[in-house]
Amino acid sequence: MTGRVADVAADALTSPDRFRAEVVAACRPVVLRGAVRDWPVRAASEQGELAAYLARLDAARPAEVFVGAPAIAGRYTYSDDLSGFNFERRTMRFGEALAEIVATAGVAEAPTMYVGSLSTEGYLPGFAAENGLAFLPAVQPRIWLGHRSSVACHYDTSDNIACVVAGTRRFTLYPPEAIGDLYVGPIDHTMAGQPVALAVGSAPGDPRYPRFEAIRDTALEVDLEPGDALYIPKLWWHQVEATGALNVLVNYWWDASSGGPDQPHSAMMLAMVAIAERPEGERAAWRAFFDHYVFRPDGHPLAHLPAERHGILGAGNSGRIRAMVMRLLRGV
Repeated sequence: MTGRVADVAADALTSPDRFRAEVVAACRPVVLRGAVRDWPVRAASEQGELAAYLARLDAARPAEVFVGAPAIAGRYTYSDDLSGFNFERRTMRFGEALAEIVATAGVAEAPTMYVGSLSTEGYLPGFAAENGLAFLPAVQPRIWLGHRSSVACHYDTSDNIACVVAGTRRFTLYPPEAIGDLYVGPIDHTMAGQPVALAVGSAPGDPRYPRFEAIRDTALEVDLEPGDALYIPKLWWHQVEATGALNVLVNYWWDASSGGPDQPHSAMMLAMVAIAERPEGERAAWRAFFDHYVFRPDGHPLAHLPAERHGILGAGNSGRIRAMVMRLLRGV
């Protein structure tokens, strides 16, 4: 049986500090009911004026559009042998794509179309000023629009707030620790940047994904209406289904825990090169060191020493560590 995601009333989130404390801190998905119900773009959609609203802001830039044959029913994914994809990519100006998506919405014999991850700052200047989140004031939003669709289960390396403007969205979520049971696809041959969980969406009992059966029904499932939003912590797996004939979503990506420019995903990629192919016993040794110095289940690794003897592991010394790593990578 699928689980439920906790709800938080959006009107209780009056500041960035409250948002971090009441939503972000737990590192769990949270539904923000009514978070964007007062957005002008949502009102325009409700009044049948969505296309006119977006066209007023259109910077007329070219965008990449996913176009799928009617037979795929908007399920954008790999070809059977994983060498290609079951859709084509076209480049057209945003206004042209918008007009075609609106004109063919709900037309059964028409190809499905999907435009994703467009910076509103670049494509729709002024959008963020008219449609914003008081508890996340400094992050520029992106826009996604298209027909009925299913975007393969994937993760993001940033925290995410997904806001439904038009249509409806269903999110199916699995926690980061499920990664070994999801049968993840290639990490450098992807549809839109991130690797996907191949098992999610498969038929029950699919012999290609035996481990997935044990967790298939443990997913968290969320249905969002226009005006609702969902906070998705970084590294949480999520499949996104747009279930209306015409769907618009606006999202915010940011690092809610950032203490500097360093990216955990980059560190993991380098660790894969440095450690993954070493002998099992050595990998176990490095795992112990990573636990001690990085994951710190027992607290700060030098807690037994006076603070003035913590050296580069002391507070505020991330720059010294970064400089040391750069010298080591350059071999100097």
